[in-house]
Amino acid sequence: MSITANWSYPTAIRFGAGRISEIADACAVAGIKKPLLVTDRGLATMDITTKTLDLLEAAGLGRAMFSDVDPNPNEKNAEAGVKAYKDGGHDGVVAFGGGSGLDLGKLVAFMAGQTRPLWDFEDIGDWWTRADADAIAPIVAVPTTAGTGSEVGRASVITNSETEQKKIIFHPKFLPTVVICDPELTVGMPGFITAGTGLDAFAHCVEAFCSPHYHPMSQGMALEGMRLVKEYLPRAYADGTDIEARAHMMSAAIMGATAFQKGLGAIHALSHPIGAMYHTHHGTTNAICMPAVLQFNKPAISGVIEDAANYLGISGGFDGFCAYVDELNASLGIPKTLSELGIENPDIDRIVAGALSDPSTGGNPVEMTAENTKQLLSNIV
Repeated sequence: MSITANWSYPTAIRFGAGRISEIADACAVAGIKKPLLVTDRGLATMDITTKTLDLLEAAGLGRAMFSDVDPNPNEKNAEAGVKAYKDGGHDGVVAFGGGSGLDLGKLVAFMAGQTRPLWDFEDIGDWWTRADADAIAPIVAVPTTAGTGSEVGRASVITNSETEQKKIIFHPKFLPTVVICDPELTVGMPGFITAGTGLDAFAHCVEAFCSPHYHPMSQGMALEGMRLVKEYLPRAYADGTDIEARAHMMSAAIMGATAFQKGLGAIHALSHPIGAMYHTHHGTTNAICMPAVLQFNKPAISGVIEDAANYLGISGGFDGFCAYVDELNASLGIPKTLSELGIENPDIDRIVAGALSDPSTGGNPVEMTAENTKQLLSNIV
């Protein structure tokens, strides 16, 4: 069976091996004639990036790239990206990479035409309506990892470098016009990135599935996303050239990011401040938090997790699912604690305060308080 498709949910997605060859046509569909390719420093010199720039140049679309992007992108990266965009006279963005490149690329397209400061568009109430929607540049997204699903997201996660807080900047037009999901672009991912990003997708699916909010479409997507991770992440980790596994993991990433419209929870509420303060890999941090959060939420989620376990072919109900998560983490080399990740003596009070103010907190099945969140964090440090 050929794993190739054209999807229009949640946006237009060109899915399949080799489809990066369609990048120029994707730009044409989006109305982009002079794109700025935004990616991170690590990808800037890699063959997949050079090839994409070659394809753009051959089509007469120029060869412009901005790569001054940190692993947890911040407002300084955004300011520099917007300057590069304006100085180059660009009319759209090709957001290329993992979560950092995708989030920063989308933000550059958003901010290039705005007159208000970045933090005026934080995902609070109807703040997104402050934006001049007509001034938002079109976006083509090209993921090179399989985790965040930012390619189908309507927001960017940006770190405030002064306060060391992760903020969500939201607007419906953050959603890229066209997405190219080419699993061949993920073949070069090292094992620890394959593991961390894949478990990020799994965390999105688990938290969305457990969220108490009503969104049956997301519920179904979250469940099948978990199955794809269970079946194909170990394969992708064991053999990075397994294109079938790489393709299904890209689908799982898209599904997780679409599903979490239903809500996230304590896993992300904790990993956001931890990542902002200690610059840890987001997906790996999620994976470390997941076992403790599952136990924390057990009174409210044991039934739905049992349903998930049945679907996934995991015996033992809630406890069996938790044992599976522990085994999966161990098989992928995930540290068990923050100290094993290299965080010694973390600032517990600051992490707790950050978690309680994080938007993900509202989707957790058990209400998070200063007291129980501090206890939860003690099981992770």
